[in-house]
Amino acid sequence: MTASKSLPDRPSLESLRKQAKKLARDIAAGDAAAVARARVHLPHVDLPLTQRNAQLVIAREYGSAGWQDLIAEVSKRLGQGLEWATTQARRAIHDNDVERLKQLLAEHPALLSWQGNDFDTEGGLLGVATGAYGDAGDPQREKWFTRGASAELLIDAGAVVMPAVCEGLLRSRARGLLQLFQRKGLPPRTLKFLAALGDLEAVRTALDETGNDLATVNEALMCAGRFEHEAVASLLLERSIALDPELGTQIDGSMGRAAFIKDFLGKAVDLEQATAVGPWKAYVMEQVIRALHEGDLTGFLSQFQSEPWLLGEAFVTFQQRLIQNATLKDREAFIVALLDLDPALLRRQPPPHSEVIEIAFTYAKLHLLPLLTRIWPVPDDLPHAAGMGNLPRVTNWFGQSGAAALGDVDSHYPFSDARARARARDLHWSPSAQHVLDTALAYSVINRRFDVADFLLAHGADINTHWNSHEPASILHHLVFEDNYDSMRFLIDRGIDMTITDYRWNSSAQGWARYAKNDEKMAQWLEDAERQRRQGAR
Repeated sequence: MTASKSLPDRPSLESLRKQAKKLARDIAAGDAAAVARARVHLPHVDLPLTQRNAQLVIAREYGSAGWQDLIAEVSKRLGQGLEWATTQARRAIHDNDVERLKQLLAEHPALLSWQGNDFDTEGGLLGVATGAYGDAGDPQREKWFTRGASAELLIDAGAVVMPAVCEGLLRSRARGLLQLFQRKGLPPRTLKFLAALGDLEAVRTALDETGNDLATVNEALMCAGRFEHEAVASLLLERSIALDPELGTQIDGSMGRAAFIKDFLGKAVDLEQATAVGPWKAYVMEQVIRALHEGDLTGFLSQFQSEPWLLGEAFVTFQQRLIQNATLKDREAFIVALLDLDPALLRRQPPPHSEVIEIAFTYAKLHLLPLLTRIWPVPDDLPHAAGMGNLPRVTNWFGQSGAAALGDVDSHYPFSDARARARARDLHWSPSAQHVLDTALAYSVINRRFDVADFLLAHGADINTHWNSHEPASILHHLVFEDNYDSMRFLIDRGIDMTITDYRWNSSAQGWARYAKNDEKMAQWLEDAERQRRQGAR
């Protein structure tokens, strides 16, 4: 990358941001010199420039490939040391760039013992490499969500292996990583890890030595089932029944032990929950969830009729999980049926934390709010007012100058919720009014509140925000999986950059439609829309 400018020894990130804003303003005003600067680095991008593209031009003028690379160079020159190196190492792990990671480890040995402060970094860089969003129980998902080569490099370099890292492998069902850890001699020789590894003889020996604790045996049984080790699971089930004869009565009176084991194998049962309630109740809970996912309302209700303990106070968290899953899958009848059974959830004050309201806003399920708000209120903040289409309430958060006047941004989603705030870091966001605006824009567009969306765009929201439900991408990426053509057309008509790529697969929204969703019709629609927009701009 050829640089036309040189960074000072101690550059100012704020100054660079102002340079980008000025460039965008000058181009919008028709400044020929500013237009020429943009054309050097972005010859085919439509003018005027978005703020994102103005930042890209500034970055390239200073010899960086992109804005994030420029930020990294600024951080390095300001001597932020380990913090900068950690950011770089996490990016190298994400990109499967083993050589870059090796270089960073050589330059910053402290990376091997670094440990973050939140759930996804408590295991250090090794936890970053092995952590999986959701389930990694098949080779493709493990490849998508974990980084085996980086993990092996970190282990061989002497990275500190925190207990949380090994435990995470059991939760994610990452078989390849578990085998890697076994080759390196890292998993503890406890019953649950021996069960997860499928080592029948070692499990048998461990049972002879320490197999009289029911909770320990049940936990190992769950692990054997999750990793589909039938012989080990059968052995452990027999020991569980020996310690808890009622379990044998429940299983033998319903389906039999062999059928129970076969039906339980490979299920991504919540390990902690299943260990707490025992194999039979865990199995029943899995059957309820399966009925919900399959749309089997009769089977769903029959489980509650035969197992009324499901409605009790001890299972409030499970009840809220069912409503959360039903909201995501738009199973209104299941929510109605569950609430009609008067579960303890209706009486819990305060109600357990749930993401159900955010799911309703993120996936355009606001028609379910009359049911959901019987338990969880809708927050009074800018993003939720925008998603509801409450334009008068939205305008209250803007001053006479037209600028956002949000007060404390921590009172607005996503920064008002501890879990959402942690996930916002996955978007590379820190608390700011801009990110609240962008979340509000996303909620308004997703839920087809286009008058509110236009207002937000006119008052500082960024149409090219990298907002997404989990990792940086764009609102357009999210809409691909919602089949929401109206909202996609709104964004396209208002100039969204359709070349934005996501964080994990480096793919445009069109690529998501074609390769992730396997929807060639949608991919072609997006391609045609982009072509028509280019032609209209000529």
